[in-house]
Amino acid sequence: MASTAPTMTTQRTGNGQQNYSFALTVLTSLFFMWGFITCLNDILIPHLKAVFTLNYTQVMLIQFSFFTAYAIVSLPSGMLVEKIGYKNGIVIGLITAGIGCLLFYPAAGYQSYIMFLFALFILAAGITLLQVAANPYVAILGKPETASSRLNLTQAFNSLGTTIAPLFGSLLILSIAVKTVEELKTLTPDERTAYQLLEASTVQVPYLGLAAALFVIAAIFAVIKLPKIEAGEIASSNGNGSYDHHHDSAWRYRHLVLGAVAIFVYVGGEVSIGSFLVNYFKELLGMKEADAAKYIMLYWGGAMIGRFFGSITLSGMTDTKKKNIYAILVFGLAVVLALYVTREYENLSSFSLSGFGKTLTFLLFVVLNFIAFYLGKTKPNRTLAILALCAGTLVIVSMLTYGQVALWSILAVGLFNSIMFPTIFTLAIDGLGKHTGQGSGILCTAIVGGAILPVIQGFFADNIGIHHAFFIPVLCYLYIAYYGMKGYKPTFAK
Repeated sequence: MASTAPTMTTQRTGNGQQNYSFALTVLTSLFFMWGFITCLNDILIPHLKAVFTLNYTQVMLIQFSFFTAYAIVSLPSGMLVEKIGYKNGIVIGLITAGIGCLLFYPAAGYQSYIMFLFALFILAAGITLLQVAANPYVAILGKPETASSRLNLTQAFNSLGTTIAPLFGSLLILSIAVKTVEELKTLTPDERTAYQLLEASTVQVPYLGLAAALFVIAAIFAVIKLPKIEAGEIASSNGNGSYDHHHDSAWRYRHLVLGAVAIFVYVGGEVSIGSFLVNYFKELLGMKEADAAKYIMLYWGGAMIGRFFGSITLSGMTDTKKKNIYAILVFGLAVVLALYVTREYENLSSFSLSGFGKTLTFLLFVVLNFIAFYLGKTKPNRTLAILALCAGTLVIVSMLTYGQVALWSILAVGLFNSIMFPTIFTLAIDGLGKHTGQGSGILCTAIVGGAILPVIQGFFADNIGIHHAFFIPVLCYLYIAYYGMKGYKPTFAK
């Protein structure tokens, strides 16, 4: 990958901010879409596990196929973006992702697991190109010291997509109970054909809709004007007010390499948890898959809430009144989300006392999350370390308990996952200067952790049980805490 970083040219309006605001707005739609699509994998996993009668290791090939694209496509995407431009890279990424969604139609029609895996790879290849282009774009659209805040804000809308996706998936993909082989044998040939067509449509229709949406967004990006990004040098502070432009490769930056490992384990840990939640709740609490999928909204919705908190606390905002208003609005969002998920589905017109108690439980974790941000004292690295330790502790609690305690402690991890990716990303590219572009490609390649760690956790789930296989994410959070305490410091290998 070319060792050049993107910089802004002087396409600005009179106050110098108008283009930035518009650019951030349209880029936010990308973060929403790829969050939505990525989280649908958590719904596909229990569905395809039942359809193809797979064990946990086999079904985790869904995440393996999806996130392997990051390892294979990230560096070529970086080179492509350098040649054709960031805007054109976004358009091609959207079209590629749309083609991947279209491939779900024949995969479901032919009932082919291999075709599903191929479709997921193509879909993820398009999203990878979007990530490589959009993340550094957002990072430089404004002051360097608030880059982490901007990425947290756009990632919050990424989390909005991941929050809505489980509801979407539970209503459309998990709405029909998958019949076992024995049950299929009791059907007549015509009944079996009708059932297979109905079952296939539960996947085909949602992904055809997603393909259409991606193509429409690609058309919009093709015609709108965005601030121009060119290859060139960009001065990035290394945290001590100094700059460095003399290293011949981004790999010489120790904090970038350690940051890539942190991205690897963060994505791997987060995806591992999300991938197993439906089956985890089904085994521990006897939940129906469709109901368990709704609870996943709290896991990913927690990440959204935490990212809004992160955007507020890490923005450097000095207006205390405005800060408090934003915090109250985020708490209100948490209340609405929790009430919706925990309401009694048997009686949609009212909320039960037990449902309200569950809402209060979630809000308690929201308060703890807010306190963790306060203890971070607006320092990204310190906040990262505190949240990682909290997340690891919650996973351990879930592993050692059962019932509601295990459920709520694992769901609350989402709140503390919130700012990890954008914070690690901005800490890792800090001080890279002209190597920022290469560093972005390296970090996006590290997202392959989402391919490898879920398969490893699937192996342990098959052998020691799904409950205790969650020790994998615990190890991930311990490393992230180390990176936030020491590993983030910009140092250069000699």
